[in-house]
Amino acid sequence: MNQLDAKSVVVGINGSQAAVNAAKWAVDEAIGRQLPLRLVYVIARREAHDSPAPPSEWELERAEMALAQAESAVMSATGERGKPVEIETAILSGDPAQVLIDESLATAMVCVGTARRGWASDGLLGPTAAGLVASAHCPVAIIRTNPDGSPTELGVIAVVLNDEPDNDEVVHQAMEEGRRRHATVRQIDRRLDSWVRRYPDVHVETVAAGTGLRSSGKAGHAIELAVVGSAEGERMAELATPNCHPILGYPDCSVLVVRH
Repeated sequence: MNQLDAKSVVVGINGSQAAVNAAKWAVDEAIGRQLPLRLVYVIARREAHDSPAPPSEWELERAEMALAQAESAVMSATGERGKPVEIETAILSGDPAQVLIDESLATAMVCVGTARRGWASDGLLGPTAAGLVASAHCPVAIIRTNPDGSPTELGVIAVVLNDEPDNDEVVHQAMEEGRRRHATVRQIDRRLDSWVRRYPDVHVETVAAGTGLRSSGKAGHAIELAVVGSAEGERMAELATPNCHPILGYPDCSVLVVRH
């Protein structure tokens, strides 16, 4: 999809604090793109005699409360930034992953929150995030939340320079995130000069592949966001241990999967 045709930045809302944190994270994405922030609550479809059952009043109430909570948090976040953002809300029904995949057809980015840390017994991603990584038609941001429900602190944005065909776009997106969030970008490779020239206002660290998080000995320099390509994103569920990816700390930070 041509990102100029995108209508919004979408956030999946499910009543969790992780989803609220994802919505707050997505504010800068919507403001930077001059697009509305669309908060979508998906009521899981229940089957009755081979036909989808309509949502119950209780389900609709729960959805409305979750969206109101997220909208209030977003309005507070935009007030702190001093920049307004247009907010849209929607209550849809169906399989959450498939509904958000359908939304991605006209979306600049889809964001979902998760409290998962490291490799769980059923993988790095939950079913909704895994479905989006595999099939979304736009970039997907998986925003991790601390175990106590607090948002992760602003840290380093990490990206690997490699020979994948979409790597230029991946690095471009990482640099845009660095500019948008006033964050340091850690490029794990040696091919750096052209990106430094294009983004003179973004602080960049050069790290040899495999050193990742170990290169940082200062507090506050932990990786906040790993930016990866679609090929890496599709392999996320297959990664067996944290150290098998050049971005050490990969399973515990937020991830932006660049799809186009």
